[in-house]
Amino acid sequence: MKFPILFISTVILLFSCKEKSVPKSVSAGKIEVKDPQLLSIIDTSVIIEILADSFTWSEGPLWLKNENMLIFTDVPANTIYSWDEKNGKQVYLKPSGYTIINPKGGTEGANGLMLDKTGHLILCQHGNRAVAKMNAPLAQPKDSFEFLATNYGGKKFNSPNDLFITKDGDIFFTDPPYGLPGLDKDSIKEISFNGVYRLKKDGNISLLDSTLSKPNGIVMSADEKTMYVANSDPDKAIWMKYMLDADKKILSSALFADVTALVPGNKGLPDGMKISKSGIIFGSGPGGILVFDQDGRHLGTINTGQATANCALDSDENYLYMTAHSYLMRVKLIKEKL
Repeated sequence: MKFPILFISTVILLFSCKEKSVPKSVSAGKIEVKDPQLLSIIDTSVIIEILADSFTWSEGPLWLKNENMLIFTDVPANTIYSWDEKNGKQVYLKPSGYTIINPKGGTEGANGLMLDKTGHLILCQHGNRAVAKMNAPLAQPKDSFEFLATNYGGKKFNSPNDLFITKDGDIFFTDPPYGLPGLDKDSIKEISFNGVYRLKKDGNISLLDSTLSKPNGIVMSADEKTMYVANSDPDKAIWMKYMLDADKKILSSALFADVTALVPGNKGLPDGMKISKSGIIFGSGPGGILVFDQDGRHLGTINTGQATANCALDSDENYLYMTAHSYLMRVKLIKEKL
């Protein structure tokens, strides 16, 4: 028997921000349950919290365990912000990803963020059209970068968007055209396709997939045998699943989930995602954050009421943080069931 869709409305808990308070007119989000398994991941009485607001397009959330805080990007504002319980929202790094003058190019900052195994911040930089490393400790951020990947075959990347760093230090990243003012039709676009790439520790860059129209979010399973890539195309709103061999080379690929039918009635597209330690996949998409099991079964949606770009888990997986257009939100999870 198919489990009916339940709509559990929640009350938004408002937090004061240092720069501006959250507007009271924001409508509450809701949890949409499609499968009873979701009830072991999120309590139906959960509160969707707004932690900060006034962003142009919030993205790239990353939990910093040692600092006990979240950092995330406002891409058009060329800024990385931090948020923690004590200090709330603060500017962490500005500029974040547009530091090189690109004639007729975009001026947007960093998007996806991740730490490498040495604890350095690695950034996908739209404006610089590069994958870069911040040359500063996390506690003392500064706009000094080492560019790790700037071109493929002598042609500049479009605008690296999101990334995943493996245990051995290789960087897998996506390169859609979102940082270019004219997108795919921009005159400065040098690569004809939008690719998924691998940057190895030795600096070698290989193309993994050139068939996705708008490759975006990218993650791997805990054993790094499976890679997932989101395609943020309203006409083909899908996630692809790639099986990898011991050398992280693609053995096969298959459709993981297709939510194209949900696009017309909901805000958002497949974008950033995260995987819990037990393999639950939280992926931004039409309606907010969609929750999947490892077989691609859609368990339900954390409907933020906003076009939601990305999400991040804290170190203990107590909370899921969500960058939702002009907001930073979070929702408490049932940790022991993840």
